[in-house]
Amino acid sequence: MARVLLFNKPYGVLSQFTDKGTAGTERPTLSAYIDVPHVYAAGRLDRDSEGLLVLTDDGKLQARIAHPRNKMEKTYLVQVEGTPCAAQLQSLRSGVTLKDGLTRPASVTQIEAPKLWQRDPPVRFRKTVPDSWLKVTISEGRNRQVRRMTAHVGLPCLRLVRWSVGRWALDGLAPGTWRDA
Repeated sequence: MARVLLFNKPYGVLSQFTDKGTAGTERPTLSAYIDVPHVYAAGRLDRDSEGLLVLTDDGKLQARIAHPRNKMEKTYLVQVEGTPCAAQLQSLRSGVTLKDGLTRPASVTQIEAPKLWQRDPPVRFRKTVPDSWLKVTISEGRNRQVRRMTAHVGLPCLRLVRWSVGRWALDGLAPGTWRDA
């Protein structure tokens, strides 16, 4: 039976167990939080993103979760700069053309600010620029895709929290903690 771990990745943590960056620059990795042998991240979550990271010891399951051809849905809570208009939301829903091509249509709704943990460092606040929250569900996983999509329509991303991957969700999992699925 495959082992599946759900981890709430904090901001600033790499989605890998070792850092192959420049010598002398220690960046936090999964090894600071997870001491379970032979599990690996099924997909990635950027260092400046937070939220659900699924890990497994089953290579086939890892590929099913991570590979875009499987169209596994991933849902994000996204804080954006500005107030979205109907045209911006519709553009995201229809798919936007990025440098690497047209994205698949996304499910996008504007939501009230969710009750989340405090981020360290906190998101910058500007009195003169409003911010809004979106719930975005995509079925592909290009590099920094949600950030690039929102920026493309004029809504720069301030905070990105992956809430769910397929049937798995954060549901009460504190940042830096994990549980078996």
